[in-house]
Amino acid sequence: MEKKRGRKEMVQDVYIIDDDDASIVIFRELFKNDPEYKFTSVKTEQIDIALKNIPSLIVINEDAIDRNVVGLCRKIRKDEDNQITPVIVVSSIGEREHRLNILQESIEYFIKKPVDEQYLYHTVKNLSRLLATNRRISPLTGLPGNVQIHAELKKRIGKKEAFCVLYLDLDNFKAYNDVYGFLKGDEIIEFTAGTIINCIHESEMEDTFIGHIGGDDFVALIPGSSCEKLCQNILAYFDQNVKRYFTDDDLEKGYIEVANRKGIIEQFPLTSLSIGVVVADVGRFSNILEIGEIGAQVKHAAKSVMGSSYAVDRRK
Repeated sequence: MEKKRGRKEMVQDVYIIDDDDASIVIFRELFKNDPEYKFTSVKTEQIDIALKNIPSLIVINEDAIDRNVVGLCRKIRKDEDNQITPVIVVSSIGEREHRLNILQESIEYFIKKPVDEQYLYHTVKNLSRLLATNRRISPLTGLPGNVQIHAELKKRIGKKEAFCVLYLDLDNFKAYNDVYGFLKGDEIIEFTAGTIINCIHESEMEDTFIGHIGGDDFVALIPGSSCEKLCQNILAYFDQNVKRYFTDDDLEKGYIEVANRKGIIEQFPLTSLSIGVVVADVGRFSNILEIGEIGAQVKHAAKSVMGSSYAVDRRK
């Protein structure tokens, strides 16, 4: 399954800060063939609300705002959730001192008007690519890491819409690494990522998110409060296809043998997948730490069952 379909691009939420809506038309036309980019016009008085949504990129049209742009840039960069959100300032004010004052606020680009639209297009594309690369925790999976995972959780809590958090990790993965080596371990992690990605995409649910916490730990965010069928599909595909990563001898035995530190041979079940699900009903959680605590509990419950399994926490 992980080879059958390409990965979907994550939606890039780009916020255009101006007070006359002139820029949004230009950007939408420029990116009409790039459906992964979503542009939203934001008035300066809405900046606090916009920052809570943690956009992928911010573009400020200085000529169309009634506010000191340096102060606005400083506010964005000091916001805890937007410290790494790229910012582009577009302006007709080209004096060197003005440009430097803006760049000193850790703003990525200053583009002077009149703007070459193709230059602007490729600047946005390249910034998005660079940020996506930096946020990836592992080149194996190409999935977002902890920074973006935390941002997505905060964003969904703020939206006040129900969603499910799936915590997924491999069982007996250390034993597998000890027997088969790290290269094969990397392969089974990549296979696990592909399984999660494709099962979620084939469910055709909108507004999903998949992240790689690290090692053999993954997280997925699903809209709504029902995901049991999805969990069943993920586990069924995993169990059917993980067999290719074991020798025939180990498959026949149904376990692998590992020598512990004392040289005593121990038996471990074949690698399986556990999923702990937290149903985040509207208003249930006020921060991501609360979700993480419940997630650890419910994942432990799933891992206490032999073989691939899932457990769902629906407490109110």
